[in-house]
Amino acid sequence: MSKNISDLSGRKGLENNLFEALGIAANTTGTPSKESLEKLCEEFLVGKSTVYGTVSFYDFLKPENQGKKVYVCNGSACITAGTQEAIHQKLAQHFDAAEIGEMCCLGRCHENSAFHCAGKNYSGKDIDAIASIKKEQTKSKEQYHVASYGTAILSADYGNLSEYYTILKNSLQKSPESLLAELKDSGLRGRGGAGFSMAFKLESCKNAKDKTRFIVCNADEGDPGAYSDRYIMEQRPHALLMGMILAGYMAGANYGVVYIRGEYPESVEIISEAIEFLKQEKLIGKNILNSGFDFEFKVIKAQGAYICGEETALLSSIEGQRPEVRVRPPYPTQQGLFNKPTVVNNVETLANLPFIMKEGGKKYASIGTAKSSGTKLISLDSYFNRPGIYEVDMGTPLSFVINELGQGFKKPVKAMHIGGPLGGLVPLEKIEALTVDFDSFAKEGFLLGHASVVCIPQDFPIIKYIEHLFTFTAHESCGKCFPCRLGSTRGAELLHKAQNSEYKIDRQLFDDLLNTLEIGSLCALGGGLPLPVKNSLRYFETELQAYFTK
Repeated sequence: MSKNISDLSGRKGLENNLFEALGIAANTTGTPSKESLEKLCEEFLVGKSTVYGTVSFYDFLKPENQGKKVYVCNGSACITAGTQEAIHQKLAQHFDAAEIGEMCCLGRCHENSAFHCAGKNYSGKDIDAIASIKKEQTKSKEQYHVASYGTAILSADYGNLSEYYTILKNSLQKSPESLLAELKDSGLRGRGGAGFSMAFKLESCKNAKDKTRFIVCNADEGDPGAYSDRYIMEQRPHALLMGMILAGYMAGANYGVVYIRGEYPESVEIISEAIEFLKQEKLIGKNILNSGFDFEFKVIKAQGAYICGEETALLSSIEGQRPEVRVRPPYPTQQGLFNKPTVVNNVETLANLPFIMKEGGKKYASIGTAKSSGTKLISLDSYFNRPGIYEVDMGTPLSFVINELGQGFKKPVKAMHIGGPLGGLVPLEKIEALTVDFDSFAKEGFLLGHASVVCIPQDFPIIKYIEHLFTFTAHESCGKCFPCRLGSTRGAELLHKAQNSEYKIDRQLFDDLLNTLEIGSLCALGGGLPLPVKNSLRYFETELQAYFTK
């Protein structure tokens, strides 16, 4: 991360954004032309190497993306479901091989067979209409079940928008300090994986000396198997947007950035429309509801990079830099976007704020457990009899989610990968020991994370799955630290070789590799990869022993 480039990018503000300009330049051909890159270098006063380094990183900007017209999902849920080879074959009947690319997890894990065409996502039986989709951009017929058990906060219908925004009106009549006190009482922890106190972040940003501050929504929901953030953005967008305004008021921030992954085009569209509504109703802009508080939104469409789910890489991305993880300290609340104090939270976290400000922090804290208050959204994949999004009180038994809400499995399953690619690999025998909360999962050696559930069927080899995790990490690594950059590649090579030859992996060497990744990586991508792999080695030792030396 270059502080000078951060300042240069920030001098034009959010309206004229370098990263957004790179995306626009790639719209026609799939990658920016040399001429357009040179013009942007001159306009933003940055070097050619900086801009090329940025463009060459993203899946949807890099030169290899030129000419792509359709993309096949290669997310974990679609891989374990075994649907994607057939999708590729059917698309090959309508597109040349050079026109077919890949995208990582389109958030259609509940029905698989996912692909992206002409700026829209499709799944399930949509492939049967590929001819009309290619010609007329027919809409997807996607549907999934949504239900709650316990307290409906995020899944509750907020009804009439004018009435819903009385929460904001009433909140703006109170001091930021009183709202922060309510947030502290709530005990709300970040829902993106780390479970960090949101009130601590906002207060840290509020206490920073700089008057320009930002609220950034990390809507780059890249965990394969997760589609809970997409659910909120597409079906409850105003819960997120009001949450960002409230966060801005508490932190003294006047700007909100919604950074939405490019793999969610419908989310980008719906959030943008919701912001236009807020403009028309004068619920954002200058002096909102005569409160003296100003707040503006900026929607930024990402360009295909899982690492941007890491908050510091995301900030570098917005600035138009290569999205490499930053060394901390300083933390984003001290020096974040454009070197200004910034709070980064994910969609689900921010969407809780309207409820907390309406009902009070103590009411929220009474839901769930002492250390994990509130509710959690869970994404169930297509191996369940009733896949979909479920909101449950923290502390709900995992067995209840699986057997009652999801109504069990359609076919035999031996493990569930919960919490994204860096989450724990949970064998079926551990289901009864887990409840849906941060501490229960940590105690048993797993990670709740996004609470996405990807099932691994009985006939899917565990070694093939962990090779997939190493390959995913190698592709998505920002490359800044060599334990992640090299370790993930070497791991994938070892696992591939063991499956396709008589070679056996030295177990001590492999354990050393995992430990190096775990303690030497700068962020949770390389540092988190060893968790599901170690779970696999522990719980599926018998299945894996043929590939390792004793």
